[in-house]
Amino acid sequence: MSDPVRLRGADIQPESSSTGRLAADAAKVIEVAAAVIENPDGTFLMARRPDGKAYAGWWEFPGGKVEAGETARDALDRELREELGIEVTAAWPWLKRAFVYPHAHVMLRFFRVTAWRGIPHPHEGQVLAWCHARAPEVEPILPANGPILKALRLPLEYAISDAEKLGVETFLERLELRLAGGLRLVQLREKFLAPEAFRAFAGEVAARCRAHGADLMLNADADLAATLGCGLHLNSSQLMRLEARPDVALLGASCHGPEELARAAALGVDFVVLSPVLPTPSHPGAETIGWDRFGAWLADYPIPVYALGGLALSGLDQARAAGAHGVALKSAAWKLA
Repeated sequence: MSDPVRLRGADIQPESSSTGRLAADAAKVIEVAAAVIENPDGTFLMARRPDGKAYAGWWEFPGGKVEAGETARDALDRELREELGIEVTAAWPWLKRAFVYPHAHVMLRFFRVTAWRGIPHPHEGQVLAWCHARAPEVEPILPANGPILKALRLPLEYAISDAEKLGVETFLERLELRLAGGLRLVQLREKFLAPEAFRAFAGEVAARCRAHGADLMLNADADLAATLGCGLHLNSSQLMRLEARPDVALLGASCHGPEELARAAALGVDFVVLSPVLPTPSHPGAETIGWDRFGAWLADYPIPVYALGGLALSGLDQARAAGAHGVALKSAAWKLA
């Protein structure tokens, strides 16, 4: 587990299949810092490109080109100060999306901006709008930003079931409490149950998640996921055997190294869980990734990654600083306060 994941070529997507420019020279790629400026209520800021620019009238996330000698974060701070008149005080590195437009090849380095000074105001002729990920309310949106909107629908916590340890009834009680408290993404992974018992249990969990507007991911069982209308979470062995993305609305995968991360991106998985980041009581002595390698592997990674292993929700800031979308939790997800 040593090589960083480099996906510029694999992740570059043409505006249409006829452009034939997937093999663009990486040296010609324009680095762009892009900002998801978000309020605590989940709304985020988008800007309509002014007349006289390429794609005038289209909507995009604020940001701009990384100049010589700048880091992406430097460019982010400068661009938001120049374009919107705000000073960024908290921003997390997030997704990196390469895209081929007719006029340019760009590598968009997204940051999630969660705190700033000042009120965003258009300084360069843009029109601004606060939007929601599930219904952005503006159009047309630049094509490179489509996957970003889908990724923004994912919460920062991904809770993995622990019914074997807690007992089925206790787990269902705690699930109900967490759902009522705002938990919105759950993975059901319980190998101790016999098939029929698991199907009944999964149906109950699915009903509770649906009642609260939460997404349920079934681990490894594509048939049952289809029956229940749930998402599917692939284990790493399944991921490496697949040749094409399964026909599901929401697809996750477990990864442990660069090869699996690259495969998940190539298949168009919606998010991955990368583990183990830190030592865990359940796997004493196992090799861990550590934050340095975790961040290196995500240097150019295009899809959301949840960090798993030895973490609690209190570790969210450290995970996001390393490029994670959020944290995946098992035992820590179901502890009572």
